Amino acid sequence: MKYLLTLLSLCFLSCSVGSFSQEPTPKPVAPATTSPSPALSQAAAEQAAGQTAAAAAAAEPAPVQDLDPNYVLGSDDAIMVHVWKEPTISGPLVVRPDGRISLPLVGDLPASGMTPMALGAEIADSLKKFINDPSVTVTVTAVNSKRIFFIGEVNRSGPVSMTREMTMLQAISAAGGLSPYANQRKIYILRGEKGKQVKIPFDYKKALKEGNQQGVVLAPGDTIVVP
Repeated sequence: MKYLLTLLSLCFLSCSVGSFSQEPTPKPVAPATTSPSPALSQAAAEQAAGQTAAAAAAAEPAPVQDLDPNYVLGSDDAIMVHVWKEPTISGPLVVRPDGRISLPLVGDLPASGMTPMALGAEIADSLKKFINDPSVTVTVTAVNSKRIFFIGEVNRSGPVSMTREMTMLQAISAAGGLSPYANQRKIYILRGEKGKQVKIPFDYKKALKEGNQQGVVLAPGDTIVVP
């Protein structure tokens, strides 16, 4: 009997020690989440809006600087038509070789031979049947109709954009100047007039030395040949 009591006591002590030695398993703690402050959210929204506005401004072609307000549009000129509060009608356009442009609602309209202001008034008049009191602005973004062309002994042959009242000396300078092999006294201009081609001579040395332009006035489409 004594032996049985001793055995029971040992079993009780063993179970008690085991229960005290076991440590509770710690529960995982979820990471704390912090919500952005209203000030930071507003700043991020303003920054995103600014980036969107900047991208839109960069995508819109800039108007040509210092353009004569009486400039007359021609084929291949690039323009921007802006109809106030009508983004679906506004946008960039190029005057077609037939001298016309196409716009939503109004269709084809003549543009060649008109000033940007006159074209804007014409577009506004055509939109009146669809829009109440339309406000239209037309700006020129690229002048491509006023070009002359160089062939021969110049440093950069090909098309050159004409500026207002451009002289032959200015045109040659825009083409990079004459090459060392150019025949400076035998330059000539080829111009189409009334279905015929006219040859207009030009002495570069004379113009350079005496300032004599020899009555030459450049016209869009002229081809300057430098032998």
